[in-house]
Amino acid sequence: MRRDDIRNVVIIAHVDHGKTTLVDCLLRQSGQFRDTELKGERILDSNDLERERGITILSKNISIPYRGVKINLIDTPGHADFGGEVERVVKMADGALVLVDAAEGPMPQTRFVLEKALQAGCRPIVVVNKVDRPDGRPHEALDEALELLAELGGEEQLDAAAYVFASSKEGYATTDPSKPTSDMRPLLDLLVDSLPGPEVDHEAPLQMMVTTLDWSEYVGRIAIGRVAAGTVEAGQMIDLHQKDSVKKVKIANLYVFDMLGRTAAASAEAGEIVAIEGLANVEIGDTITAVDSGEVLPRLKVDEPTLEMVFSVNNSPMVGREGKYVTTRQLKARLEKELERNVALRVEMIEGTEAYAVKGRGVLHLAILIETMRREGFELSVGKPRVIFKEIDGKNHEPFETLRVEVPTDAMGPVMELVGNRRGQVEEIAQRGEYSLIRFLIPSRGLIGLRTRLLNATRGTAIIHHRFDSYRAVEGEVPKRANGVLVSMTSGKAMPHAMFLLQDRSEMFVPPGTEVYEGMIVGENARDNDMIVNPCREKKLTNVRAAGSDENVILKPARELSLEAALEYIEDDELVEVTPESIRLRKILLTESARRRKGRS
Repeated sequence: MRRDDIRNVVIIAHVDHGKTTLVDCLLRQSGQFRDTELKGERILDSNDLERERGITILSKNISIPYRGVKINLIDTPGHADFGGEVERVVKMADGALVLVDAAEGPMPQTRFVLEKALQAGCRPIVVVNKVDRPDGRPHEALDEALELLAELGGEEQLDAAAYVFASSKEGYATTDPSKPTSDMRPLLDLLVDSLPGPEVDHEAPLQMMVTTLDWSEYVGRIAIGRVAAGTVEAGQMIDLHQKDSVKKVKIANLYVFDMLGRTAAASAEAGEIVAIEGLANVEIGDTITAVDSGEVLPRLKVDEPTLEMVFSVNNSPMVGREGKYVTTRQLKARLEKELERNVALRVEMIEGTEAYAVKGRGVLHLAILIETMRREGFELSVGKPRVIFKEIDGKNHEPFETLRVEVPTDAMGPVMELVGNRRGQVEEIAQRGEYSLIRFLIPSRGLIGLRTRLLNATRGTAIIHHRFDSYRAVEGEVPKRANGVLVSMTSGKAMPHAMFLLQDRSEMFVPPGTEVYEGMIVGENARDNDMIVNPCREKKLTNVRAAGSDENVILKPARELSLEAALEYIEDDELVEVTPESIRLRKILLTESARRRKGRS
């Protein structure tokens, strides 16, 4: 039977199509909250990194009551690198709210998340958002979304496909984009009337899969998931089925999702999303069942990672000056803790070293982990991102991605040249007003460092999206960085006089006054070879003064590299040194003599 008093809905869309803003709007119009509870924008983007970058990184659950029905909403990330978050939470939902931008239409990540939702058996509702955009084309965007639904195997749902037009910013939903309404009620009505309640079996023994982990300083791990069958009670003894063992454990406390938080409950029936305390070593993918019932759900599987980086402790001359955690033991413990919640991550120790190969979905996926660690006080060194090759039918294969670039038509030339040089193949070109939309198929290797070059070549006008497509036979070589670097030959403070002499033939990465050390990269050379320089050289002072010898030192601003830009910039013999206060580039071998010896061998 199906429950009529609950709707479990996952909100899925491409990045920046307005998922979190839509949730804000529904929360504000639900009438269940005081104004002080709903401060600011993107209320669910609660951690600092999400607020700074304006993207959702972690999935979150809330609930809204409407017409006597409890609507459990699950907000998900829209960026392809965080696809693992989407893959695990769609298991909790029966319906999917597919959000599409009225101007852009379905994008690469829309295809990925919709495919996962259909595989999990979710019924989709299409919401065409941002209909108030001047360049909006809501009806065409709806047609494209329905075509995508049919293409992904949802033909049987097309006849009863529910859809609505909305503007999260203006706070209304409507069946006709030319006739705005006063609130979001048409969308809420659609959620209640068109989506099914969860299918449940009250008589069966308890069965629940853990799809999310939370953590508390006081009670440790908190297991979150949807009760698939039976009833769960606080204080109940259960069987916890893990990868290779079964444990009998007592549930300490039980919570159900209510508004923005959780409330304690004595029991919860099948179909409800719950949080359980008291399961010490629970992991994502574990099944909770009634004692001795033995009904285990299939373990959660997510797509394999496509990119890896080598993490090791910081061993530069400046180690320990800025961070609290600098040992291999602390790095290992932190990565193991991350594995508990980040299902798309893999960590392997590299034999014969104290370094770890950390595998993820993309540069951003791993950069967010590094950024989180440095804010916690870790110091570490990170190597160049490398794609993960696979052997299929005895041949080497590499990951390929779909790259979509939206660029003003007059700036198409540099885009075609840059992507073509990196083994990209054009699949489709379409026009939209003054913009061209180009879709490429490109090896993942070719994407590393491409974003910065595309933005520079198009003066920041290109909009770039990509997502994993498939594994294919390995292509030829991809060009490396065109320029060499300036490597410091000494330790000390970078002096304005030395930098003034260097800046004509290079671009500096460090401003004057920065402390540098031997082997640290201080700038980019104009040529393709590395150059050993002394950035600490001071001007020799004499008693003689002359207009010709007393030059006025005017320095160009140093180029500031973000963490992702630094990771994409380095080559195989270089590292990014990450500390709570600094991001530095360095050579793996710090002395020139060691690098020459390595070159000869």
